[in-house]
Amino acid sequence: MTASPSTSAPIIAVKNLTKSFGEIKAVKNISFDVRTGEIFGFLGPNGAGKTTTIKMLTTLLRPTSGEIRLNGFDPAKDQASVRQSFGIVFQDPSLDDELTAWENLELHGVLYGVPKKLRRERMQELLEIVSLSDRKDDLVKHFSGGMKRRLEIARGLLHHPKILFLDEPTIGLDPQTRNHLWNYVTDLNKKENITVFLTTHYMEEADRVASRIAVIDHGVIVAMGSAQDLKTKTQTANLEDAFLKLTGSSIREEDASPIDSLRAHSRMWRKR
Repeated sequence: MTASPSTSAPIIAVKNLTKSFGEIKAVKNISFDVRTGEIFGFLGPNGAGKTTTIKMLTTLLRPTSGEIRLNGFDPAKDQASVRQSFGIVFQDPSLDDELTAWENLELHGVLYGVPKKLRRERMQELLEIVSLSDRKDDLVKHFSGGMKRRLEIARGLLHHPKILFLDEPTIGLDPQTRNHLWNYVTDLNKKENITVFLTTHYMEEADRVASRIAVIDHGVIVAMGSAQDLKTKTQTANLEDAFLKLTGSSIREEDASPIDSLRAHSRMWRKR
């Protein structure tokens, strides 16, 4: 039986983690820790190894070598305990549009085995936290993008996880909705002491909410520390410039999204 996690240990501990796909090494011998209750940013260009790392942390991929401990458990050996330890909001929407907000939460709670009385109490509490209690009986297909994201966060927290993974949670949202969404996340982080592990391409978001940031590029962690640490290290004025100095300004054509390309071209134009 896996030992219970120590309260003094990092909530996520990664040591010499490697993942290979044939001859290609997507993640190369990386190590980092995430502290309990912190908001940790995991940043990198497209194809840098972010998604592969998150998949290993969340039991979707088995490492080629190295060690992971998530809430004290090994994702390769104790998948059930690891999955109970985290909630996740994916980059792509994952709600059932033909169900109501309440039904989406109910389904998640049943799948995670949350007892009915506790489940109902938690559902009501979370809907109030994300300001959706008055829309709980509405079909999700009538929700805005921001409302869907808030519901996904509520769903991810329903089973009382210790860690919340947010994979590009604000992509496609307008600035006002993004701002409100991060207010909800930071409030949840404080109220429930939940650890947040986030990825984003919006550098100002990471600068605003993350207490520490790891930057990964070509499968290697090239820098780690607070946003200020990274700016100081690269002698830059903002996190976006620090990120570009650490990872380069060339577009990864095979992976870059249209918005990434537009940003990069706009940046080069401004520098002329």
